Amino acid sequence: MSPEFRMAGLYAAAFTPTDAKGNFAPGAVPQIVDHLASRGVSGLYLTGSAGEGPLLSDEERREVVEAYLGAARGRLPGVVQIGHNSLRAAAALAVHAASCGAAAISATPPLYFKPGSVPELIASLSEIAAAAPNLPFYYYHIPAVTGVNLDMVAFLEEARGKIPTLAGIKFSDSSLDVFSLCVALEGFDLVYGRDEMLLPALSVGAKGAVGSTYNYFAPLANRIIAAAEAGDWHEARGLQVRYNRLVRAIQQAGGQCMLKPVMKLVGIDCGPNRLPLRTPSVAELCALEKTFESLGFYELTHSKHAPRHLGDVAPSASR
Repeated sequence: MSPEFRMAGLYAAAFTPTDAKGNFAPGAVPQIVDHLASRGVSGLYLTGSAGEGPLLSDEERREVVEAYLGAARGRLPGVVQIGHNSLRAAAALAVHAASCGAAAISATPPLYFKPGSVPELIASLSEIAAAAPNLPFYYYHIPAVTGVNLDMVAFLEEARGKIPTLAGIKFSDSSLDVFSLCVALEGFDLVYGRDEMLLPALSVGAKGAVGSTYNYFAPLANRIIAAAEAGDWHEARGLQVRYNRLVRAIQQAGGQCMLKPVMKLVGIDCGPNRLPLRTPSVAELCALEKTFESLGFYELTHSKHAPRHLGDVAPSASR
C-alpha cells in the first residue's frame, strides 16, 4: 500500500461524458479535468454513482478510467470505484486501476446477493482488495442505494489485519453519530459523501469529502472548509445554507438525472444520461437554470460562462 496517500480535501465524483447516442466520449475528459483542477478540487473519484459506473460495461469502465487518469496524471489523484456483483470482475477492475496509475481503489458491496453480516462483507472485500495489494482500499458505504447497512464501527475494528490495504470508508450516509465513531478510530481515513452535510461532517472530524456537486460547487465548498478551519462557524453555516439551496434546487428538479446536465452551466457538455436514468427536457433544464441564477450560481461557482447554457441542451437520443 502507498502509505503516503490519504484522501483529503474535496474529491469530485466525476461524470462520464457521452455523445448523443450515449456512448462514452473520451474527448471531453481533458476539458473536465482542466475545469476541476482550476476549481480547487483535490482529486477524482471515478466510475461511482455520479459517473454512472453501475450502468457501464466493464470495458467502458476501463476506458473511462484510462481517459481520466491519463488526463489527470501529475495534477489530480484518481480513486477508482470497482464495485461489482461479480467479485472476480471487481478484482479484474482493481488490477486494471493499478496498471493505469490509480492512487487508490474503492468498492460498493455486491448488490444482488448482498453480504448479510460484517464477516461476510470483510470476506468479500478482501478478495477485491487483494487483487491490487499496493493500492489503498476504501469501502463505499451508501446503504440507501446498496441496501447493505451493516455496523461500520464493527467493520473497521474487525477488518484490521484481514484487509491489509484497508485505508478507510467513503461514508455516504446521514448517520453522523456512526461517522464520528469511525473518525475516532485510529489508522483510517473517513471521507464524507453527502455534499449537503459537509459542514456537520467537518464538525465531527472529516478531513475529506467526495461528491457529485463538487464538479461545479467546489469553490463554495472550499469556502465552507476554510471558514470552519478558521473557527468562523457563523460564516460557515451561512455558506452551507447557500450551498444547500443549490443542492435543493437540483433535488426538486429531478435529482440524479439533473447532475450531469448541470455541467452545461460551467461550459462543458457531458451529454445525455444513460438509461434507466432519464435525460431532462430543455424546459426542465431552463427552469433549473433560472432558479440557479436567482441563487447566485455564477458568483458562487466562479463561473466565467454566461447564463443560458442549459437551454442549449438537446433532448436525449434514444439508445
